[in-house]
Amino acid sequence: MGLQVGDPAPAFSVKDQDGNQVKLSDLKGEKVVLYFYPKDNTPTCTNQACNIRDNYGALLKKGYKVFGVSPDSEKSHQRFIKKHNLPFPLLADTEHQMVEAYGVWGEKTMFGRTYMGVLRTTFVINKKGIIEEIISKVESSKHTDQILGKTE
Repeated sequence: MGLQVGDPAPAFSVKDQDGNQVKLSDLKGEKVVLYFYPKDNTPTCTNQACNIRDNYGALLKKGYKVFGVSPDSEKSHQRFIKKHNLPFPLLADTEHQMVEAYGVWGEKTMFGRTYMGVLRTTFVINKKGIIEEIISKVESSKHTDQILGKTE
């Protein structure tokens, strides 16, 4: 059984695209959106990131700090941010610390091939560090609506 709504969000300490350390403990008192995605610059991941970018103002207005998380490197994140003008940080979980802690590293199947990868999932964490919402059926082109609709 994985994480549930009402559970404390697992602690983490990873670097963002610029090499800055980001820790959950430093975000206490903030509402946080952690969206886990498989890979920079792939079609669905780009669609999802751009949907959040295009609606970023609405998320800020509701007081959310948004972080994208994938196993990609800081350099890959820098290119992704620059190419798509993303206004929020991307966390480089190259050691799989976060994807394992949040239970989003798992078996996937594509074109009949089974492999391990990131299960696209979003966690909304309240100011006390408690998981308020888990979105596991992400609609990349409507993702901001999913986040705001479930947490208002």
